[in-house]
Amino acid sequence: MASFDLVSKIDEMELNNALKNTEKVIAGRFDFKGSEAAAEYKEKEKVIEIRAEDEMKVRAVLDILRTNMGKRGIGFRGMKESEILPWGTKNKKMTLSLTSGFDKDAQKLMNRLIKESGFKGKSQYMDEKYRLESKSIDELQGLFQFLRTHKDMTLELHMENMKR
Repeated sequence: MASFDLVSKIDEMELNNALKNTEKVIAGRFDFKGSEAAAEYKEKEKVIEIRAEDEMKVRAVLDILRTNMGKRGIGFRGMKESEILPWGTKNKKMTLSLTSGFDKDAQKLMNRLIKESGFKGKSQYMDEKYRLESKSIDELQGLFQFLRTHKDMTLELHMENMKR
């Protein structure tokens, strides 16, 4: 039987590379000369913090970060944006919280979507991942594409440990 594990996580190494590229772009842009704009990843809290002098620059840094993340193959579904808030006396700040793993609501959603897709196979949740098994590898890949592109899915899904 063919099987694979479905996980929800963001590749931190690629995220760090995207953040470094964002810093390089900010350093080279004319509209950021002399500004304190930055995008910083806080590993413990799983948060990206974007800081700048005004809302326009915060949004510009966010656009640069998203562009670099897209080039690195990192999706935006696993991120939740906060509002732009004042930080200090003059600056503004925005946080992007990264989600990984399946909480209770995500587990319910996954089970509902798997049943909705008409998947003929076995699925089970174990240790922060879903193991999906079927006789046909094409059916597994079709289910993966269905889950990944479904409008209700709010997590970034990846396939791991595929066996034929």
